[in-house]
Amino acid sequence: MGAQLRVYKRRIRSVTATKKITKAMEMIAASRVVKAQRKVAASTPYATELTRAVTAVAGGSNTKHPLTNESENPTRAAVLLLTSDRGLAGAFNSNAIKAAEKLTAQLEAEGKEVVTYIVGRRGVAHYNFRERKIAESFTGFTDEPSYADAKKVAAPLIEAIETETAEGGVDELHLVYTEFVSMMTQTAIEARLLPLSLDEVAAEAKPKGEILPLFDFEPSAEDVLDALLPRYVESRIYNALLQSAASKHAATRRAMKSATDNAGELIETLTRLANQARQAEITQEISEIVGGASALADATAGSDR
Repeated sequence: MGAQLRVYKRRIRSVTATKKITKAMEMIAASRVVKAQRKVAASTPYATELTRAVTAVAGGSNTKHPLTNESENPTRAAVLLLTSDRGLAGAFNSNAIKAAEKLTAQLEAEGKEVVTYIVGRRGVAHYNFRERKIAESFTGFTDEPSYADAKKVAAPLIEAIETETAEGGVDELHLVYTEFVSMMTQTAIEARLLPLSLDEVAAEAKPKGEILPLFDFEPSAEDVLDALLPRYVESRIYNALLQSAASKHAATRRAMKSATDNAGELIETLTRLANQARQAEITQEISEIVGGASALADATAGSDR
């Protein structure tokens, strides 16, 4: 019984230490998700106004631009997958990876060659383990992405979309990331960034009933598109990085809270088992004492006769 009691006490100490760690991680994630939410809210007005400007230029002119015109027979598509550098976030990374794999299968079924770009060590590790080709990867900033990080990610993608497919370029650019809906809900989604679908972009940039302002294009609409569209891609990727970061922190908070609660329940169970083992040990000791006293009393009574 003594050995069993020591085992329970050792497990209680171990689980208690783990509970302290998961509780601390839960609190850290809770503070980070609030900061990430603020960054998402701060980036939205810029992205909205930039989208309006792009819509005005692309829709208000007859300019044929390679970033707005769909190819008649697209053959290559780039997919940018956003994951995290760290785990301990439940199904956050696996859901994003599944969405990317589903999109890849869909594009390949349409006869397109898929070129994959990945942000985050978890996504890179997943593809490397399965020996899948990665065009380029970016790591080290997923918890707190900056606009400079978004520019670094966007640069090779913009270059690829501007390059002819015969020379290694792509016809389409797709983005897979996790949208932050609430502290309890984060959804892995995919969106086509390029070429622009003007109807969809206009609906996104202009709420129902609102009239877009008029613009004059100098020196030309094509030059304006050359300047605006890279910024558009950067802003969309930046917003997606912030959404993904907020989602990851929310998922980590939820996972760590679950782990902390489970640790508390396990400690209660182990404590109950330890108490039962201790009671059984005490009962056995009392039984041995009573039995010894009875045997001694019987022996004494026999000698008195």
